[in-house]
Amino acid sequence: MFRTNTCGELRLSDAGKQVTLAGWVQRTRKMGGMTFVDLRDRYGITQLVFNEEINADLCEKANKLGREFVIQVIGTVSERESKNKNLPTGEIEIIASELNVLNTSLTPPFTIEDNTDGGDDIRMKYRYLDLRRATVRQNIELRHRMTMEVRRYLDSKGFLEIETPMLIGSTPEGARDFVVPSRMNPGQFYALPQSPQTLKQLLMVAGMDRYFQIVKCFRDEDLRADRQPEFTQIDCEMSFVDQEDVISTFEGMAKHLFKELRGVELTEAFPRMPWSEAMRLYGSDKPDTRFGMQFVELMDVLKDTGEFSVFNDAAYIGGICAEGCASYTRKQLDQLTDFVKRSQIGAKGLVYARVQEDGSVKSSVDKFYSQEVLQNLKEAMQAKPGDLILIMSGDDAMKTRKQLCELRLEMGNRLGLRDKNKFSLLWVVDFPMFEWSEEEGRLMAMHHPFTHPKDEDIPLLDTHPEQVRADAYDMVCNGVEVGGGSIRIFDPELQDKMFQILGFTKEKAQEQFGFLMNAFKYGAPPHGGLAYGLDRWVSLFAGLDTIRDCIAFPKNNSGRDVMLDAPSCIDQKQLDELNLQIAKIEE
Repeated sequence: MFRTNTCGELRLSDAGKQVTLAGWVQRTRKMGGMTFVDLRDRYGITQLVFNEEINADLCEKANKLGREFVIQVIGTVSERESKNKNLPTGEIEIIASELNVLNTSLTPPFTIEDNTDGGDDIRMKYRYLDLRRATVRQNIELRHRMTMEVRRYLDSKGFLEIETPMLIGSTPEGARDFVVPSRMNPGQFYALPQSPQTLKQLLMVAGMDRYFQIVKCFRDEDLRADRQPEFTQIDCEMSFVDQEDVISTFEGMAKHLFKELRGVELTEAFPRMPWSEAMRLYGSDKPDTRFGMQFVELMDVLKDTGEFSVFNDAAYIGGICAEGCASYTRKQLDQLTDFVKRSQIGAKGLVYARVQEDGSVKSSVDKFYSQEVLQNLKEAMQAKPGDLILIMSGDDAMKTRKQLCELRLEMGNRLGLRDKNKFSLLWVVDFPMFEWSEEEGRLMAMHHPFTHPKDEDIPLLDTHPEQVRADAYDMVCNGVEVGGGSIRIFDPELQDKMFQILGFTKEKAQEQFGFLMNAFKYGAPPHGGLAYGLDRWVSLFAGLDTIRDCIAFPKNNSGRDVMLDAPSCIDQKQLDELNLQIAKIEE
């Protein structure tokens, strides 16, 4: 055997045993006639000792070891004189009697340590080395444990794990598809699934009743910290259920994961917040409720009560109260103003008001408002002496709320209110069924065309579709949408009406979704489901700022795999086989 034990396994109770270990050299240290080697594998680190007085040849061989050499060592477990309390194996060391170099290594381009000297780009290029670092490896191990717990929980609830195809037809309603040319069908293309949505609905028509799949999905969209062009969903569907059934089942899953993986017992039901309230109080459909600082609308307080034309012309004025921040310096306030003016936020400016210790209010717009109006502002904001009021306005209420949301999150970061070890979960419900697309010039489905409207809103489909609410629900944790779903339409006539509102002709609807519509004619049960983002769950549990470090081989922010140098060009022979021509774009 190459090894009898792993490098994270041995303890003081093993003293005196002869063992064989194998792994990578993390570091070597020569101290007088002794050489110490830290040997690392997936399970941990064990210190090896080579003594010149006992075996000079063996010690000389150890002195020639380089970082990341792959070695095998035979020796005896011994109690360590200088113990390392930071290592599980820190009470023992191996007195080496034999050393075999299994493979040498070039000097790695960055240190294989928890706190590495490698930047993102170099670590992504050499990802196979980055994965040797304990901090990254632990994320992959957490991901594994999470998928095992997901399977265990869903199996206990009667779900079947069923695979759906990766090569499907394109349905471009929503994000852009990745498309795959077909060699055997010239001029035609498959698409990689953005989700198995229609396929899992077909499984419900097929009587599978409860389905799940831990599945790769693909979306050709701009990337952010919580997005990748390929990502993994915990995809689920259930028959003969309503919204309460689905929410109960998957709230149970979340509680199971917290208990098994974080040791956190969540006993209370997760709060539910209508989408309209989330937007009014937080400016986001995924509010971070770890801290307060809810929005207060100030139209009645500040519009037409002074000479400040910016507020008098505004369609929305809103504020947040930052507790204890009245001491902010002018430099700090200018930094906040610059923050909201950045291109990705795009606000025109920021108004502030300090509540002084004597209760008076000092504002950046003092000359436009009386102290009486500013006192009304203080009361509306429920601000106390020492608090700082931050105010934004605009001619588009929804856009301004979203800008104020970014400011609120920034203040949460600055005040240390977004603790990664604190978890606040809720369901956002009652989403609008549709949203207007300026680009398309029509109503678009906020989720997807198969979402069922709330029963009481169905009559509005003919008169005021923009007022219709959906039987849709998102689970939010710490300001991150970790999952979402809906009750589905299963009535062919209602699905036809939905396609009409979305601007589909009968021919287009039949071309893209005829297989589903035809299936509905053969006894489709009421059904609904949810998909959790596995990558997002793991990143939250691991306390990461990005999902990349819980994915073994992620893409960078440009959608490139810098390790594999993909995407890349293909040769002319492949293009000819696929009947493709590359159009040259002039610069």
